[in-house]
Amino acid sequence: MRMSKLLLKTLREAPSEAELASHKLILRAGLAAPLAAGLYCFTPVGWRVIRRIEAIIREEMDRSGAQEVHLPALHPIETWEQTGRAEAMGQTLFRLADRKERGFVLGPTHEEVMAFLAARAIQSYRDLPVTLYQIQTKFRDEPRPRGGLVRLREFTMKDAYSFDTGWDTLDASYDAAFAAYQRIFERAGLPVIPVAADSGAIGGKDSQEFIFLTEDGEDEVLLCPGCGYAANGEKADFRRPPALEAVPAAMEKVATPGIKTIPDLAAFLKVEPRQTNKAVFYRADGKPVFVCIRGDLDVNEIKLKNTLKARDLDPLDEAAVRAAGLVAGSASAVGLSGMLIVADPSAVEATNLVAGANEDGFHLLNTNHGRDWKADVVADIALARRGDACATCGTALETRHGMEMGHVFKLGTIYSEPIGVYYLDEAGERRPVVMGSYGIGVERMLAAIIEANHDSNGIIWPASVAPYDVHVVALNLDQAAVLDAVAALELSLAEAGLSVLIDDRDESAGIKFKDADLLGIPYRVTVSPRALDRGGLELRNRRTGETEIVAAGEVVTRVRG
Repeated sequence: MRMSKLLLKTLREAPSEAELASHKLILRAGLAAPLAAGLYCFTPVGWRVIRRIEAIIREEMDRSGAQEVHLPALHPIETWEQTGRAEAMGQTLFRLADRKERGFVLGPTHEEVMAFLAARAIQSYRDLPVTLYQIQTKFRDEPRPRGGLVRLREFTMKDAYSFDTGWDTLDASYDAAFAAYQRIFERAGLPVIPVAADSGAIGGKDSQEFIFLTEDGEDEVLLCPGCGYAANGEKADFRRPPALEAVPAAMEKVATPGIKTIPDLAAFLKVEPRQTNKAVFYRADGKPVFVCIRGDLDVNEIKLKNTLKARDLDPLDEAAVRAAGLVAGSASAVGLSGMLIVADPSAVEATNLVAGANEDGFHLLNTNHGRDWKADVVADIALARRGDACATCGTALETRHGMEMGHVFKLGTIYSEPIGVYYLDEAGERRPVVMGSYGIGVERMLAAIIEANHDSNGIIWPASVAPYDVHVVALNLDQAAVLDAVAALELSLAEAGLSVLIDDRDESAGIKFKDADLLGIPYRVTVSPRALDRGGLELRNRRTGETEIVAAGEVVTRVRG
């Protein structure tokens, strides 16, 4: 491709709204242009990278035994109503109606539709296991699209779904997809780590995310340097500091004038925060919930939401707290009625905790679960934090930020049963198929590759996903020797199956070199009178910066390494 004919506009400076390095470089290198918040138009160069990423994904999914299909992006709303996700996904769904007023959604994911397809093909255990995948456009009405290609409203996802006779064979399908993901990210030059994750709106039993660690990431990850445990902050387990041992004592009301927070309460009463019972108030699907947790811990709202199986979970505001008859800063579950009480084990197992007296300016000493108050639900709802002890080995956990690159789920039968994906086993019994789900965001992957592979001058593409293999910079195009050398080089590269971008523009050498660094193609070959006089062409490795004069006939060999 000749740059004089290529639809490409590079920028010296990134627009002010771009914050992430990848966002800046995508715009500066002209890979994509924003149409609206969360919507991007890809240029020929950017689309070549997308297609190369997709090629790696296809090769590895095919290698894993998965079969490619293609499903509609437009889904009848009743398909989503069958699984309850029309309501659960809420405002994330783009909804519309046809001319006959039939409801549809633009698919944010394809569990329901893939299950629909499988239900029409799977009849017997002999049809299983099978894994189907597609690379398809998805739509999500994100409230805050961000980071260029990191969080979009329209994006491309590789989503795969496995169908098995049971959990034991699902494990094998899950492991095959997991291994394929590891190969995909390695080949694309994207360093990731697998972490335990929350399943979110997808649902299911177990899930793992593949995280690219970067301080610009929106996900917090807890890592154990001792045993290698890794989990998303929404999911992470930890070893709670032990409670103080004590013999249950009589409950006693004490004055605590002006005391509203746990630190102030602990200082006033000369106790440790772990000797207090923290009260937190939420509204889950419109109903108030009273949450108890030991005062040295915080509530993990994702764990709480999952415990309650709630679609929406929000903290109660001051007006709602008063309307519920609660006293902010002095509330407890002692004597509380008419409200669901959820407790973390830390608040249930500890003895003689200080809690609110449900009266402004007063607290209760020595409250004990079972004697003075009773939780309706007891579940792990505590948030893991930096410095907490690893649940596996006890080493202090570290925190990092990262971007989610891929997510794998063990779904079970939560989609197969409502959609009707059943099979007959060897005894002729009708059983639901056990499903898995596996997703990779293609545009986000492109952004992360740039985040992991760039310098102050521009992108440094891994060879596997670069838009072109070689960038030829032609100088002094008015000289016949240069034109002849460019033509010969173009032919030899094409015969070797290498793609080439030739900068034949009427621009200065400085501009051409800057654009070459910005575009980041692995090898730059400069064809100039000076290089020809020195016996060859100038070959530069974009990643290492090493430059040397090589004979024209050696370029292909050197590029292939």
